[in-house]
Amino acid sequence: MSFRHQYVIGDLQGCYAAYLKLLETLDFDPTQDKLWFAGDLVARGEDSLNTLRHVKALCEQGAAATVLGNHDLNLLAVWRGATNIRKKDKTAPIFAADDSEELLQWLRQQPILAYPDEHTVLVHAGIPPHWTIVAAAQYAEQLEAQLRCSLQQLDRLLPNLYSKKADDWHENINGFTKMRAIANYFTRMRLCKQDGTLEFSFTSSLDERMPDDFMPWFEWQVPRMRKILFGHWAALRGQVDLPHARALDGGCVWGNALLAYRLSDGKVITSNEQCPNS
Repeated sequence: MSFRHQYVIGDLQGCYAAYLKLLETLDFDPTQDKLWFAGDLVARGEDSLNTLRHVKALCEQGAAATVLGNHDLNLLAVWRGATNIRKKDKTAPIFAADDSEELLQWLRQQPILAYPDEHTVLVHAGIPPHWTIVAAAQYAEQLEAQLRCSLQQLDRLLPNLYSKKADDWHENINGFTKMRAIANYFTRMRLCKQDGTLEFSFTSSLDERMPDDFMPWFEWQVPRMRKILFGHWAALRGQVDLPHARALDGGCVWGNALLAYRLSDGKVITSNEQCPNS
């Protein structure tokens, strides 16, 4: 199907009012346009429940698609009892809703990596310098298969996706350690070494001092055939635009704006509505 416009939108984080305002600004028409979401549909905004419902409905119409972010995986982990709701998250209404099971079953079917067009690839946090995009897509499929399997297997997987210490990537990595490392690269990564070693504590802007030997994953010089579109790093405020990488998390939930990146020409459109929780 040919679309009038396609937009990639950064982290919604449950900022429902700002999301609806952005759609109004875009003059979004679900019969002509398509939205791509960079993950983190839910968490600290004022209405994660209706945000999730709206995105799901658009996806089922073929008017949208999303990848999963760390807050989406956390939502699944809370659902299955692998962790508790974080104090700052406002996701409890999702679990109390009549359609909770339907929403969460749908969410776990969504991909980790997607191709919005022939020139781009979409993930939540990024792709590490030691992976090609082809390899990244294969690793994404492995994690997706685990998330979509039986609930019994899901219940074994989810507690193993969490660790304060990053796992080293090596040729023989396997099992839950491999799944955790894959999830960390796709949904938690900001800084890394050239060999893919991750650092989880740094969440600041690029002006702040970084730990020795670590750089933002997108600053390692790696030839890429597609531009990597990503969210996750709110402190960047969507201001990183390189030939091979484009940041799209405008930090709406922190008092800034939602961003929509138009695929046809790279124009960025922002919402004028701030999250009421910011």
